[in-house]
Amino acid sequence: MKIIVDMDVCKDHGQCVFSAPEVFQISDSGRLVYESEADESLRDAVEEAADVCPLQAITVEG
Repeated sequence: MKIIVDMDVCKDHGQCVFSAPEVFQISDSGRLVYESEADESLRDAVEEAADVCPLQAITVEG
């Protein structure tokens, strides 16, 4: 599955990190970093991360 985060919209709230820490992390500089491809076994967690994003900056494809 492909994960897209609109970094122009994302404000690094980090709610996605709680839902899918295997995919989303906050860097030492305080910015969101993420894997753009994830295993299908993580779909539920990634979709939850997209749902809880306060700015709806996360899109899941495939």
